[in-house]
Amino acid sequence: MSLLFRRLPVSARTLFIARPAPIIATRTTTRVYTTGTETDNQSKTGKPPSYAPIGVDAALKAPSSGPAPTPTLLSKEFSLADRVGLVSGGNRGLGLEMAYALIEAGARAVYCIDLPKTPSEDWQKVHAYAARLHGKGGEGRLEYISADVTDQKAIWKIGETIGDREGRMDVCVAAAGILKQDIDCLEYPADTFQEVISVNVNGVLYTAQAAGRQMRRFGNGGSIILVGSMSGSITNQGHSWVSYNTSKSAVLQMARSMACELGKEDIRVNSLSPGYIYTKLTGAFVDKQPGLIDKWISQNPQGRIGRPDELRGVVTWLASDASTYCTGSECVVSLILFIKCAFTKEILFWLSIIVDGGHRAW
Repeated sequence: MSLLFRRLPVSARTLFIARPAPIIATRTTTRVYTTGTETDNQSKTGKPPSYAPIGVDAALKAPSSGPAPTPTLLSKEFSLADRVGLVSGGNRGLGLEMAYALIEAGARAVYCIDLPKTPSEDWQKVHAYAARLHGKGGEGRLEYISADVTDQKAIWKIGETIGDREGRMDVCVAAAGILKQDIDCLEYPADTFQEVISVNVNGVLYTAQAAGRQMRRFGNGGSIILVGSMSGSITNQGHSWVSYNTSKSAVLQMARSMACELGKEDIRVNSLSPGYIYTKLTGAFVDKQPGLIDKWISQNPQGRIGRPDELRGVVTWLASDASTYCTGSECVVSLILFIKCAFTKEILFWLSIIVDGGHRAW
């Protein structure tokens, strides 16, 4: 390994890792014996949805004449019709945006859990708006529950109550999190560090447990989405956020670990890592620091930071049947970052959404 490679950031090293050796054809052959009937390998791809066939399979099996076929991608695969969700941190910001996206995608009810005793004005307006959505017929309920995500027993009880009331649990978005001011890592107080870990790690686990226990109870599978951050994979230039970065890195590994345990129960677990997104909360932080948002923008090739609505698509995809082969994956929504390196100019750093059924999570 060269000195240059060792000195590169871990994220940049991936650009230089050797690709697997190409497969070279040889004269060795494998004999396949059949009985004249089709093998059962197709059955090993998992149970198809109730509305199958879909996609190309539907086209190949369709009669050459008859009624015009109906597209299914948006009406079926991406639909959350009649499903029930739980979203922590759903009182405002990204949590509220994602909770409403689930409603708009057809969910019967989405329960927002957050610390304030009463929901915010933003939540109340979204609640009223969701109730008026065309074609929902009074469903699409946005519910609010005040709770502390660091109280495991209380959060588990909330999950049980939702299960008792709705008779199912399909989607969980663990979005509650906190960020403290910049503090030198060598002077970081233990109590402050523990507070961040309690909310950002323990709270995420307890929320995922509350929903996952109900998914197991009803046996219908489900999708658990743990909200991490790009800070779980990189360090934010110019910020002393050792507690936050540590907590978000833990969330990424938590998703992989849970995915491997729960995959056999058809419960998928993925992490979602937003980049810099402008919300009222982040606005209160950056608006007091002239030039900070411009610094963030300078690190982005699109010359901007993100909007909350730009997470609607990916959270709906992860929650729906459109992503049934995606588990144990980290979905990064941060446009593209440029990582500066002392030995090179600017190295393009990219991340991908992995759709492999959890193979790389092992």
